[in-house]
Amino acid sequence: MFQLRWIWKNMQGKRRFFVMGLILSVTTMSMMIIIPKLSQVLVDDVLKGGQTDKMFPVLLAMCGVQLLRTTLRYLMIICLEISSQHMIIRIRNHIFDNLVHQEIRFFDRNRTGDLITRVTGDIEYVRHTCAWIVYQFTDSVSVFVASIVFLATINLGLTLLMLSITPLIAVLSWRYIKRIRPIYAHLREKLSQLNTVAQENIAGYRVVRAFVREDYEIEKFSERSEQFRKANLTASYKWQFFSFVTNIISQSLTVIMILAGGLFIINGTLTYGELTAFSGLTWALSNPMRNFGVILNDLERFFASAEKVIEVYYAKPTIADRHDAVNISGNIKGKIEFKNVSFSYKKGQIVLDNVSFTIEPGETVAIMGPTGSGKTTIVNLLARLYDVDKGEILIDGINIRMYKLSTLRKSIGIAMQDVFLFSDTIDGNIAYGDPDMPEEDVFKYAQMAAADQFIRKMEESYNTIVGERGVGLSGGQRQRISLARALAVKPPILILDDTTSAVDMETEKYIQHQLNNNIDFDCTKIIIAQRISSVKNADKIMILENGKLDIGNHESLMRRNKYYREICELQNVPELEKVAFEA
Repeated sequence: MFQLRWIWKNMQGKRRFFVMGLILSVTTMSMMIIIPKLSQVLVDDVLKGGQTDKMFPVLLAMCGVQLLRTTLRYLMIICLEISSQHMIIRIRNHIFDNLVHQEIRFFDRNRTGDLITRVTGDIEYVRHTCAWIVYQFTDSVSVFVASIVFLATINLGLTLLMLSITPLIAVLSWRYIKRIRPIYAHLREKLSQLNTVAQENIAGYRVVRAFVREDYEIEKFSERSEQFRKANLTASYKWQFFSFVTNIISQSLTVIMILAGGLFIINGTLTYGELTAFSGLTWALSNPMRNFGVILNDLERFFASAEKVIEVYYAKPTIADRHDAVNISGNIKGKIEFKNVSFSYKKGQIVLDNVSFTIEPGETVAIMGPTGSGKTTIVNLLARLYDVDKGEILIDGINIRMYKLSTLRKSIGIAMQDVFLFSDTIDGNIAYGDPDMPEEDVFKYAQMAAADQFIRKMEESYNTIVGERGVGLSGGQRQRISLARALAVKPPILILDDTTSAVDMETEKYIQHQLNNNIDFDCTKIIIAQRISSVKNADKIMILENGKLDIGNHESLMRRNKYYREICELQNVPELEKVAFEA
């Protein structure tokens, strides 16, 4: 099966431990038949035959076998743990690496709670199968086969009678497998939904509190929890019924052994010692039959989990480096060209329609437009977070598909609209793009972003730990740290996506002055904003509406663009009355 080949592939480097574990499992379980054989000698030769000189050697041999078996079993478990832990860390690291390099569309399609379930619970169940279920299977098979061979050498007729019930077990197991697999797939989906609700509430607890939706969220979580409980019970009922039936069938071995064994003794074809050996090995036939159900149950859960893990493991991003991609990091000048670019997030919902424009190196360009008009989409396309549907985007005359992604994205510094700060120090967040950045640079770019003053007022200054997603900071403070982080990488293309929307006018004016006069590196600036004060001094202003583009400067757009003029009216732009609107 593919899942088993996938596991074997990820054990590379520690396969010898896995193989050694299986060999030790077979060895230790095969040794179990020695004790009944010694018991047979003890009954027939010592107790019945009167050969008392054999008693102590036989008892000593029993103790020695048990001690050796226990030692080998300990080594077996260690070997299987080493191989399974090695395998799981390879899988986990590969999946995380894969997730980090996925494009945004992947996360648009997959719930966060579902992904967390895959990289935690599902992976752990895969490891559990390799470390526990595999050796249970080899234990059961080896002791079953060894005991059959041993018992057949004693009395073939009685052995065959005891094996007569195995076809019934096989039929029941086959029917159980067909019924339980979709049930476990459904159970795993309900767990994923439960985790998603929990993750969303933890991440969005401020919104829940602000809208007083605690009762609603509790009810939603309870509903998902109840669905998970019902799915668990359905799986449990199926398993317990199968286990109940197999237990009854396997326990019948004892009845068969007593009745048939008694008849064989009466007929003189079986000795008391041989019956003792049969009695001692009855469990060796019944236990594997019982364990077979447990193993099948766990294997079905393994396949349900493994399928989900494998989906993420082999998920390939559609946005990736070409084989002939170029790496010219540090040499990008910052000329940007959109040529007849069209894009839609969903089929039929066009966001950009045949958009073309050029931004020269060093220019400052502002982008405005109604909500959902595609302003942030331009940023996403430029950084290849998405790929265009039609047309092409060029930087310095080269199609961005020809750049290595690392080169392209290192050349673009983005202060995003949705600010995300890591649970790290403020210093660590600003220097995120370059962890080796000198402290002086961190301070300098924090000053340019108007963040230095409030940072130094904090108890631990730049060493203050920022809570998850910037908890404890105001929206404006988070925006300024995000701006400092974008500036600190000295990108040839700097994108400010509504970066000053949460700061006061005085702070915005200071930031604009710093960006216009004090940046110590050459860069092309793209500013996405809705404040006229943020965009009116730009070299170009682009208005996006209904997928179309209108380009001009402040004065020309006030005269001819209705949307821009309305924004100016709403914001009481002083020179508005001096400019006549061209219908």
